[in-house]
Amino acid sequence: MSAPAVVIPERSGTAFALPRGATLTVIDPRGEQVADLLAFNADDLDEVISSGRTLDYAETIRLTTGHKLYSNRSRVMLEIIADTVGIHDFLLTPCSTDTFLHFYPTLPVHRGCFGNLAEALAPYGVTPDRIPIAFNCFMNVPIDSETGKLKVLPPVSKAGDHVVFRADMDLIIGLTACSAPDSNGGTFKPIEYRID
Repeated sequence: MSAPAVVIPERSGTAFALPRGATLTVIDPRGEQVADLLAFNADDLDEVISSGRTLDYAETIRLTTGHKLYSNRSRVMLEIIADTVGIHDFLLTPCSTDTFLHFYPTLPVHRGCFGNLAEALAPYGVTPDRIPIAFNCFMNVPIDSETGKLKVLPPVSKAGDHVVFRADMDLIIGLTACSAPDSNGGTFKPIEYRID
């Protein structure tokens, strides 16, 4: 029997331990909502999830079932073992106060995923400067093949879509319900997760 899902309220974040061998299911309960995911080695916070290592070894930016997420030390932290969406982002950094000032100058400033992650991870000893590029579950960032220009479009995820990760080491996970309007089709919704 699966563990019950935990709700991350809209525009907030959390952090928790994920033991080696456990699975983490990140669920988009209503559709079109991004979740920023970070992973740190629970025994050594200097080892952290790495976009650069992961994309280099995968040889693709389209990460999905069967792909592994590597640390800055080239060790596997998480493996994607199931994925009902197949479109995620591992290029863009967590949104922040500066993101809002840059992209949304007419909207109220929000601390974004960066601020939510910094607060949630602080009890584990993670300082803001240690926060890297997140694996952005469900985020839709197409790249123009001619110009290389990035776009941030609404996620293609539907209600109940999910991605399942298996931990390859003892981890500290940071996870958010993203706060940036463009990333979520202009609305903000909760994210759910389950540990088995």
